[in-house]
Amino acid sequence: MGLPTQPVTLNAEQIEDLNRKLSAMRHDVNNHLSLMMAAVELVRYKPEMLGRMMDNLNQQPPKITEVISKFSAEFEKAFGITRS
Repeated sequence: MGLPTQPVTLNAEQIEDLNRKLSAMRHDVNNHLSLMMAAVELVRYKPEMLGRMMDNLNQQPPKITEVISKFSAEFEKAFGITRS
């Protein structure tokens, strides 16, 4: 990973933009985790729903990874971090 060789300065707008993106990422991750928790709770009280809920549970981790990767790419771009 290539880190900047010089100090990086962000202006207020850039910091606000990153903060907005971080907030969106936290919101999206929370939504996916909430879906997982709801599926687990449903299966706890209605075990016959396990088959349907497993699909829901299996879909959420890749979505979480995608959301975090998207933010990470924006963060790296803002700070001039490159991947080798």
